[in-house]
Amino acid sequence: MAEVFVFGQLLSVEAFPKQSLFCKWKLHFGTNWKVLEGLTTGQTQVDEPQAQETTYWCHPIDLHFVTKGIQGWPKLELQVWHQDSFGRCNICSYGFIHMPSQGGYHKITCHTWRPIGSLSDQISQFFTEDSLKLMNEEIITNENRSRLQTQAMGSVNLELYVVFKNFEIYGIET
Repeated sequence: MAEVFVFGQLLSVEAFPKQSLFCKWKLHFGTNWKVLEGLTTGQTQVDEPQAQETTYWCHPIDLHFVTKGIQGWPKLELQVWHQDSFGRCNICSYGFIHMPSQGGYHKITCHTWRPIGSLSDQISQFFTEDSLKLMNEEIITNENRSRLQTQAMGSVNLELYVVFKNFEIYGIET
């Protein structure tokens, strides 16, 4: 079977209105794909920058896939969370990227968003500092989110290296 190696890191986030951020991530892929090594879900540590706006995580990603074809190409779902001074965790934003389909080094920026609700939801968010949470998280990686009202949030920076093996032997073109 053809193999794909993905390694790198969830590097940082920028332009978020809050500090003390961490990221939960999850990998989505089709039935033609199988993970031989590596984690398909994870969470970074909380970083509370003192003097800069950028939050750094430098959280490693190391995956080894085998595949029968390119259908169901892997996607990486990202959820940025905020931890307040009382230790409560609230969702800040959602985002996703397709794993790069070309070999080599890739510096990727994932622009994130959060759902906005009705006026009463927004007033409630202002006073409680709580965010709306999606009831169905499958919509994050679904590219048909046109009916969902969202607000742009910050961006997550990733550095990934992708290596392909045996794609030509099995007749798979990228």
